[in-house]
Amino acid sequence: MRLHLVRHPRVDIADGLCYGSSDVAATDDRRLCEQLLAILPRRVPLFASPLKRCAGLAEMLAPELGSTPPVYDERLAEMHFGDWEMRAWEDIRRHEVDAWAADLLHHRPGGGESVLQVARRVRAFRDDLRKLDAADVVVICHAGTIRLLCAGERGGTLEETALYAAQHPHAIAYGEVLVLECAPIGG
Repeated sequence: MRLHLVRHPRVDIADGLCYGSSDVAATDDRRLCEQLLAILPRRVPLFASPLKRCAGLAEMLAPELGSTPPVYDERLAEMHFGDWEMRAWEDIRRHEVDAWAADLLHHRPGGGESVLQVARRVRAFRDDLRKLDAADVVVICHAGTIRLLCAGERGGTLEETALYAAQHPHAIAYGEVLVLECAPIGG
């Protein structure tokens, strides 16, 4: 199965804010939709994070691609950063960021989710998705989710997957599409 992983459009907030699971709107959904129509497969299942920045794009794309309505899955949401949400990164105390860096797997930044918790829900989504009888699937989600999906295809334990994704910075642009070959169950 080929997963066409689409990162949501640029968000309509000030630069430098930690916005993880905050439900912020995207900018320029229509223009991105037009660009994506040229490269995404038609009449395939479409899944999306329920957050506005993904859901808005999914709602526009589904009919244009001839797909059924998008399936919104909470497991695709970005990491919840607790009380760091909507705070400027520069206003988050250094020792808090250092505590997270010292324990990437288990520390819950801002009292939100740990990377391991996010990896667990993303893997459960991927495992359910692999049960579909589809050659191609479009998934509209977030950079963190995409990193975890890609890391999961490397094999290894859940902890290894989560740590790999957390330790390798992303360069996934807003609106970028990554195509991931998803191994079949048992493959």
